[in-house]
Amino acid sequence: MLFSSLVFLFIFLPSVLFLYYISPKKLKNNVLLLSSLFFYGYGEPKSLFVMLFSILLNYALGLLVDRYRSSKSKSYVVLTLTGIGNLAVIGYYKYTDFFIENFNALFGQSIPLMHIIMPIGISFFTFQGMSYVIDVYREQGKAQRNPLNVALYISLFPQLIAGPIVRYKTVAAQINERQVNIEKFASGIEKFILGLSKKVLIANSMGLVADHIFEVRAMQHSVLLSWIGVLAYTAQIYFDFSGYSDMAIGLGRMFGFEFLENFNYPYISKSITEFWRRWHISLSTWFRDYVYIPLGGNRVNQAKLIRNILVVWLLTGFWHGAAWNFIAWGFYFGLLLMLEKFVIGTYLQKLWRPLQHLYALLFIVLGWVLFRSESLSYALGYIASMFGLAGQPIINNQALYYIVEYKLEFIAAIAASMPIYPLLQVKLKNSKSGLLLSCMKYFVLMGLFGLCIMYLINSTFNPFIYFRF
Repeated sequence: MLFSSLVFLFIFLPSVLFLYYISPKKLKNNVLLLSSLFFYGYGEPKSLFVMLFSILLNYALGLLVDRYRSSKSKSYVVLTLTGIGNLAVIGYYKYTDFFIENFNALFGQSIPLMHIIMPIGISFFTFQGMSYVIDVYREQGKAQRNPLNVALYISLFPQLIAGPIVRYKTVAAQINERQVNIEKFASGIEKFILGLSKKVLIANSMGLVADHIFEVRAMQHSVLLSWIGVLAYTAQIYFDFSGYSDMAIGLGRMFGFEFLENFNYPYISKSITEFWRRWHISLSTWFRDYVYIPLGGNRVNQAKLIRNILVVWLLTGFWHGAAWNFIAWGFYFGLLLMLEKFVIGTYLQKLWRPLQHLYALLFIVLGWVLFRSESLSYALGYIASMFGLAGQPIINNQALYYIVEYKLEFIAAIAASMPIYPLLQVKLKNSKSGLLLSCMKYFVLMGLFGLCIMYLINSTFNPFIYFRF
């Protein structure tokens, strides 16, 4: 079930809110848990059993790591089993065919692929399950004796299938006690509508452009068409994922939960290092706290530091998908981050600020070519076409068509990728005409919601990119 579907907006969400708020306090978590299980099982009931297995596995491991806390060796064994058990689940469903394909290619075998159907959001709920056990091990949260509380943490529908990855220590206390007031609920609605607008009004339109262009052989593009395609995808992936994250955060507030922000206007970054502090923050901090720092972080010699960075970024790429282009994408950003850290960082900071932004955007956009392409060969051909290295024309009629037809969507994407809305919020708060401007804001939000509904009624194109992960 999509957040941006009419079934969710007009049947599921109103029903859950109604049941939640009429229920006694001691039953509210149960209402949320049952609703979350229904939400996840709605599209593919078989996948529900995978998530339930993940819940039971991590519930048991959480109790064990807490029980053997006084014994360092035993608790470490449990922690190791946590990694093995969770990675085995995600490895089987997400990476089995990838390993078979590469084994066949390497050794000339013909082992048939298993064509395993990957449960939606397995990368997200698996990482949350691991977060629970690790945080209990580190004494950053108490072990839950009630299995329903662990189930609620892992399966909570706002962030279940596409994040943000909610760390256990962030919401451990909120599972047992949380408050909702009118102001918080209204803030949740506002956040949800803004996220829905990002997804429906910008990401979907940009996705149509990107899909049409990336379906064509790269060498058939003009230079301008290649740039339009990847810029459209640059907008699509940001507004798709940040829109979903905003909707998740808004839904969480409606039920009393506070999730951390997952995106902080990453396209205004002046370096790749800054970009990764602003993009998919929950994933970056997960790898930092659970992989990078345990490896030694930056408190090691240079050789080990390079190893740590490469390990984290190769894993980050592999987490996104079982394909060599994702691994290359992770390696690409790992190299850029090392380049900034060891070579060009100080020089970059001395550049004129607009040049810093152009530098960052150029390498971010090139990275998205790797991410979007179906293969490494296609990605290399696409990049060649972007710079006219394949002998294609600079411009063609198709490129002009997309510029004319989608000019408003591109303008909206550029504007929404900058922190204009937060600045307006600050001015609104400090304005003498605050009441009038607040009323205007809510009229704008209602207008955006109405536009989203009209789009959803009239369009069948409504994918979520990160459901693949």
